[in-house]
Order: sequence, then C-alpha cells, then structure tokens
Amino acid sequence: MPKTSQRSQSVPLSPFRKLIPIAEQAKEKGKKVYHLNIGQPDIITPKKPIEKLRQTPLKILEYSPADGHESYRKALVDYYQRFDVKLDVANISVTTGGSEAILFFMLTCLDPGDEIIVLEPFYANYNGFAHIAGVHLKAVTTYIEDGFAMPSLAAIADKVTAKTKAILITNPNNPTGTCYSKKELAALAEIVKERDLFLCVDEVYREFCFDGNTFFSALNLTSISENVVVIDSVSKRYSACGIRVGTMVTRNREVTEMVGRYARLRLSPPALGQFLAEYLLDDDTLYLETVKKEYDNRRQLVYDRLKKMNDVDAYLPGGAFYCFARLPIASAEDFCRWLLTDFDYEGATVMLSPGEGFYATPGLGKSEIRIAYVLNTTDLDAAMDCLEVALSEYVKNKEAISLLSKAL
Repeated sequence: MPKTSQRSQSVPLSPFRKLIPIAEQAKEKGKKVYHLNIGQPDIITPKKPIEKLRQTPLKILEYSPADGHESYRKALVDYYQRFDVKLDVANISVTTGGSEAILFFMLTCLDPGDEIIVLEPFYANYNGFAHIAGVHLKAVTTYIEDGFAMPSLAAIADKVTAKTKAILITNPNNPTGTCYSKKELAALAEIVKERDLFLCVDEVYREFCFDGNTFFSALNLTSISENVVVIDSVSKRYSACGIRVGTMVTRNREVTEMVGRYARLRLSPPALGQFLAEYLLDDDTLYLETVKKEYDNRRQLVYDRLKKMNDVDAYLPGGAFYCFARLPIASAEDFCRWLLTDFDYEGATVMLSPGEGFYATPGLGKSEIRIAYVLNTTDLDAAMDCLEVALSEYVKNKEAISLLSKAL
C-alpha cells in the first residue's frame, strides 16, 4: 500500500484538536462538556443580515472574482475608515477565511528556509502554515508575569538574521489577550524599516480592546506603509466563523499582485459568504458595542474566578476573548485529557487548550492553559466551578501518588 508523504505526517497538530475525539467520547457517556478550548462564540450572529441573505435572489451561485466581489471590497474600504485607515479597493484581497490570508502571506513574502519572528505564545496554527510554506518561526518569549507584554526592541532585533524576512504578531493577541499599543507598534516599525522586513499583523480581534486600550492598526504606520500586511476576518467580529471570509490588506502592489496568482489558482473565495459579510457591515455599530460589553463581563468573570484558585497565576487580558493561565501542575496536556476521561463535577467537565502548543520553544507552556471565554456567563461560571474543583482533586491525587511512590 502506498504511503502518505513525510510532509503530511509531520504537520503540527493544534493543541486541542487531538483532544476532540476524547471530548466526544465523554459526551457519548452523558457528560456535559463546557468548551473553553476554541474561539467559537455562543453569541448570536446578527439576524437581519442572515434574513437579507435569504431574500437575495440567486439563480446561479457563480464564482466570485479571485480577489473578491468589488461591492464587498468597497464596503470594507468604508469599514477601515472607522479606524482612520485610508485604503482603496486595490489594497484588499478577499480570502477563504483569515487562515488562507496567513498562508498566502507566507507563500508570497517568504521562500522556503526563510524565517519569521513571532512573539510566543502565538496562535498555534501559525506553526502549521509555516510548515506548509517551508518557513521557520523564530520565537521571542513573552511572560505571564507582565501580562505577556511586548519584549524590548533589543530582544526582538537580536533574533533578526540574514534569513529573517518578516515579523508576525496578532493584535489583540490570541492566545494571550494582550493589546499592543501605538508606541509598541512604532518600535516594531523601526526594526522593520532598518532591516527591510515585512510586518504582518493579524488584526481579527480589533473590536475587542478593553480597559481604555485603543486599537491602533499597523496600516497606520506610515513610515513602513509598503512593508505592512494585515490579516483580517469577519469570523470573530460577527460570530460568523462558518462563512469563511477573510481579507489580506496591503498597500504593497507587488504583494497584492503575487497574492492574486495564488488566488486565481483556487478560483474564488466563498461567494455566498461574501454576500453575508457585506450585509453584516451594514449598521453594525450597536451590535459590536453590545458584543464588546458581553465579552468584557466574561473576561472579568474568568479573571476573578482564577484569582481565587489556589496557586493559579493569571492576569487580566486587555483584548480579544482569551486568557492564559499557569496552573499548579506539571503537564497541562495530561490535566486537560484527565478532565475529559476521569473527571466530572455534577455531571459536567470543561475542555481547555494546553499551553505548550502555543509555543515554539521546547519546554515552555507545559503548565499553562488557554481559556476562551466564549460562553455565556452562566455556563462560564459553571465551567469555572468545574475547573476549580478539578484542580483541587487533581493536585491532591498527584500528591497522594507521589507520597505512595516515596513510601514504596
């Protein structure tokens, strides 16, 4: 029987995807699983745009242009203006979700063997996209003690080599929830300009900045205007993960032209999804304000509950809808698996993402987890009950096993 490729066998796995079959087995046994492992919000997608899509006369669902419907791209030009970003339609390429935009960036701006500097922990799927593109991620570590703040300019510059072609960050950050300021982005711009690099910023969570953090788009870094590539998506903004509509935005004409070559190979981004995405942009201000307030409530709940748990290190995330926490355990992966296989509290358990998969440096993140606070506050509170009881039970069991081992 022919074998699959070494390339396919070595694709990095998402830190929680491998736990999904175990979670499904737990559900089959009647256990309720609170999913805090993935950024799939339970917030209702805006209803009016969906109804408008239902009423749209579609005799033939045709291919869209490879770079997206012009009407949608024009609507996006108006959308970005809200953030003082002035664009024209030619700066925007519509993609199949933000994921395709990330992959197109890597395939377009880097050659196999080139390097991208990332701040770890980072969005775990960057590992997989880098693997496909044959490029290497070089990590600069950030730390929970200071809320995963951006490292010094010197620490980042020290990672730049002759093979470095880009810096890639997420702002606000997934998985840490950290917001990077205008001042911090301007500091990155100095390195980018001096070393003639690309700066790719994944801005899919731009609407969700808290505690007075003001979102600043990398597209407003005028000194490196043609070095900047922004990744975007409607998935999180409108709780519409399934329509798979993203964008790559850049003023670099050559990048846009080369991205277009890949875009034409896959023919068309989702046509139906673009219709809905365009409708979602109509009069969405009240919706986004309401959603932001809801995430803020959830954020405070998670942080307050974590603070009360014994020996748990946590911080108050400044944006997105994620929180990283350090638990008093040796292996978060073992703990996350145990939660699904051997634990329940009042018939329920919680599914989390082990932290190690969000790092490139071996050995880091072993005792850390990512919490996606994407459930309503009632369910979120119940999930935190499960976590608190589970931690106490797990630590006691481990201590008992350790004492027994020493006795023997």
